[in-house]
Amino acid sequence: MVQSLKNGLITSFSIGLLFILLSCSVLSGSTGNNEITQTKITLENFTKTSTVMPGNTALPSTTSSLPETPTPIPSPTATLHPMSIQALREMSFPGSEISLENELEPGANYRRYYASYRSEGFKIYGLLTIPNGETPSDGWPAIIFNHGYIPPDVYRTTERYIAYVDWLARSQYIVFRIDYRGHDQSEGQASGAYGDPGYVIDVLNAVSSIKQFPQANPEKIGMWGHSMGGYLTLRAMVTRSEIKAGVIWAGVVASYPDMLNLWRRNNPNPAPTAPSFARRWRQIWVEQYGSPEENPEFWQSVSSNSYLRDISGPLQLHHGTLDEDVPLVFSEILTQELVNENKIVEFYKYEGDNHNLSNYFSTAMTRTIEFFDRYLK
Repeated sequence: MVQSLKNGLITSFSIGLLFILLSCSVLSGSTGNNEITQTKITLENFTKTSTVMPGNTALPSTTSSLPETPTPIPSPTATLHPMSIQALREMSFPGSEISLENELEPGANYRRYYASYRSEGFKIYGLLTIPNGETPSDGWPAIIFNHGYIPPDVYRTTERYIAYVDWLARSQYIVFRIDYRGHDQSEGQASGAYGDPGYVIDVLNAVSSIKQFPQANPEKIGMWGHSMGGYLTLRAMVTRSEIKAGVIWAGVVASYPDMLNLWRRNNPNPAPTAPSFARRWRQIWVEQYGSPEENPEFWQSVSSNSYLRDISGPLQLHHGTLDEDVPLVFSEILTQELVNENKIVEFYKYEGDNHNLSNYFSTAMTRTIEFFDRYLK
């Protein structure tokens, strides 16, 4: 059922029945007129058919089926792999007091600080914004902001994602955009996200730290992630219960078997070079544990997608159809998996847009703010 959206309004979920919102922003070519359309699909139709996009286009076929029953949780093993979700759940993430190192130039209606906290003994830095005005009696809602992959040696705290943080901060949220270990002035080694737990440990310690921050409401914590930061966001939300809502743009949100089989970079431009130790997890894991077909239990144990029944809150996904860095199908599969678990999920697909949603940035940010307002405020 395709309906034209008027004035950017989006139909809400019907009572007693979960709907998935798949919104396609259609580029009109030389006319310069943009028509934004919406597909509203019932749970029954979505799971029994694959014709979910405007134009009666089917979901791409993949090597992993879209299950009609919940994904089984892997059985615990005697020795947990450090990248397994269960190993993360058994760790403690005490965080620390957040130190305001330096005050930066303020935003339109908020203050900006170069701040730090502790994670596994490392001093981790980040950009912290605090709304102006009197702090609410229960504190401001807060968002942990997980940036995508930027070569650690060129990453700078006060650069990149400036407009993203500004939209969130101007909407009266505390925003903590953290630098993972080994980035800019953060201590520790930049170990990569997919084969080492260090970055997600930094994220989870940031959650604990913001809960201790006097001006933040510890009961209203959300998380935003882009690309690799989307991977970290999903991982955090199936590990800890404090994260009440998440938004992911162009996220690496597939299971590890799908990351092995479906991730093919189509961008003709040179890719940023990740450290060799951050790229070797594929080869090492297959050699040590066998392929996903040979050892499905291991590959399920390290995949966030195996634990979606425990996700801590509603999730909103955004993805461009011409993303050349992260496959659109990653978000499509995650959407279906969350539907199968009867979780609240919104999925917006932007026709002709890229990895950064450059063509529809304002539309995607408006939807992001509306989502956080609904579930955090």
